[in-house]
Amino acid sequence: MRKTRECSNLKTLGADIKAARLALRMTRRALADQLGIDPRYLANIENSGSLPSLPIFYELVRICKLPADRYFFEQEEGQPSEQRRRVSQKLTLCSEEFLPVVEGALDGALKVQEGRAEQED
Repeated sequence: MRKTRECSNLKTLGADIKAARLALRMTRRALADQLGIDPRYLANIENSGSLPSLPIFYELVRICKLPADRYFFEQEEGQPSEQRRRVSQKLTLCSEEFLPVVEGALDGALKVQEGRAEQED
């Protein structure tokens, strides 16, 4: 029996947690305290690819508002790309006051896309 398994879906977990923690304006110590773990353990999860225990994983997903299904299920055809899912997650973490900025950026990108489509026709 193998001791370790390749978990490709979990490769981004640490970076996702770190990004969410920073977006929530939490220090590593504050999140670790909330989880009841040592900040070094959290640093290893965020930076070294260490996998948390299931109870810690559950709390991290809950507190950081991460989509748990991303880490358990392979991306199927027709599903959003990884980048689209990251942007969606960041949008979930974004406070209301910054949504007009995000919406303006998206409106600008859509206008550029529309202009390119018209040039191709």
